[in-house]
Amino acid sequence: MSVPRTRNGASTPDPVADYVAALSTALHGPVGAKSRMIQEIRDGLTDTVEAHTRDGVPREQAAVLAVREFGTPDELVPGCQRELTIAQTRRTALSVTLTVPFLIACWHLIWTSGQSWQLQQTAQLVAVQLAAVAAVATLLTAAALAATGALARKLPTPERLPLAVAWAGTTAGVAMVVATLALAVLSPLATNWPLVTLAAMVTALSHGMVASSARACRRCARLPVS
Repeated sequence: MSVPRTRNGASTPDPVADYVAALSTALHGPVGAKSRMIQEIRDGLTDTVEAHTRDGVPREQAAVLAVREFGTPDELVPGCQRELTIAQTRRTALSVTLTVPFLIACWHLIWTSGQSWQLQQTAQLVAVQLAAVAAVATLLTAAALAATGALARKLPTPERLPLAVAWAGTTAGVAMVVATLALAVLSPLATNWPLVTLAAMVTALSHGMVASSARACRRCARLPVS
């Protein structure tokens, strides 16, 4: 949208652009979901402005009227943020649910393939602890996916669910860090050290993805929603 200008070339305030910018600054969530939401609001404002101008209202006044009809950003932000928080919760839950079981399978394969007896004892001890933590986190995130999916149409989403998923993702991320360190320490002693090294790299990359999503989920969960 072009910026309105006065006769001397100076730019004039654009209520629609200012409104959309204020919303974009106040809202937090997945980039794609946020972009689509902002675009829908912008399109709605633009359509309202066009409707007023067709009725003979000057464009500047039509923009002011359209913004007034939509309500203030403070009034709109809580409802929009709730949708984005749920979207971020689902993204974090999905990243944990898909990543952790795969990593557990990889760890189990490595820890049971051709290691010395003492190395297996150490690895199994670590594996049991990590698998228990990761399994609990995965079960919670899988339940969160169900609660924010089809069940959300029948039952309200629990208020503390986003924060619970965020901390489940953080816990899974910590387990991945421990697993990466364990694999890095064990790799020189392992008979199949290339596989162990590769698993450590995959675990580290997975940790980055899960930890980043969990951090964003914690931020969204702490924002006020309607």
